[in-house]
Amino acid sequence: MSSSAYRTHHRYAEIAGRQIFYREAGSPEAPAIVLLHGTPASSHMYRNLIPALADHYHVIAPDYPGFGQSDRPTVDEFDYTFDALADHVDALLDHVGLTRYALYVQDYGAPVGWRLALRHPERVAAVVTQNGNAYVEGFVGDAMEPLFAYGRDRSQANADVLRGLISPEGLKWQYTHGVSDPTVVDPDSWTTAHAAVADTEDAIAIQLELFADYITNVELYPRVHEYFRTSRVPVLAVWGRNDEIFGPAGALAFTGDLPSAEVNLLDGGHFLLESQLDAVVTLMRPFLATHLR
Repeated sequence: MSSSAYRTHHRYAEIAGRQIFYREAGSPEAPAIVLLHGTPASSHMYRNLIPALADHYHVIAPDYPGFGQSDRPTVDEFDYTFDALADHVDALLDHVGLTRYALYVQDYGAPVGWRLALRHPERVAAVVTQNGNAYVEGFVGDAMEPLFAYGRDRSQANADVLRGLISPEGLKWQYTHGVSDPTVVDPDSWTTAHAAVADTEDAIAIQLELFADYITNVELYPRVHEYFRTSRVPVLAVWGRNDEIFGPAGALAFTGDLPSAEVNLLDGGHFLLESQLDAVVTLMRPFLATHLR
């Protein structure tokens, strides 16, 4: 493969009448891996992982509607739910022509990815979960309670707590907390995240809708666990063990339904790739070589 194949291409596809942005690299003839981003983030969080995988894999990393470079319809124009995010990613993968792939999921990428797997279990060859939760054991203390509280009562007081999470200070905390040496985390990571999800009142309103919908992900967990048990999908968990949003118990919980799941707790936080990219790639390469052919 020529070195040009490793370049990341920045593309748009019209999905359900909206422009959905995605990053693509590697040969379309190679095995495919789909990188599903979290929040506060976009596919920008995979800017360094994509070229690290593109020598052997066809890599696709979309931005969900309302995130990053994708169209951002207002909450009056679009129903922001995790089902809707999954609908658009599902249609994008059909547009690209992917019928078999590995998933890399982080944060919001997990509930999007679990929905894809439940719809098309035959398509998912393997899963890499990086602080991508599927178990209530993964919730650290009361970290998720503000989301659930807002889902129960969309009061201004409950909304203000969530606004703090995606304020500039809250974004910096999410990217640097749990990192032994925060100086290795590029400040552009959280300033880009701010532009991707929280730079206008319309953008914040989108995030609040998804915060309120998060309970649907927890309600989906029993079906996800059954999928794990019946499919025996290969899972590699690479987890920032100092994450105070989704803690290491969430990584270890995968082994209850998937005894062969590979669990690795690394020194890092919620956005592990910002500080431990090389370690993650080192773990991914043999896993993908075994399970994604």
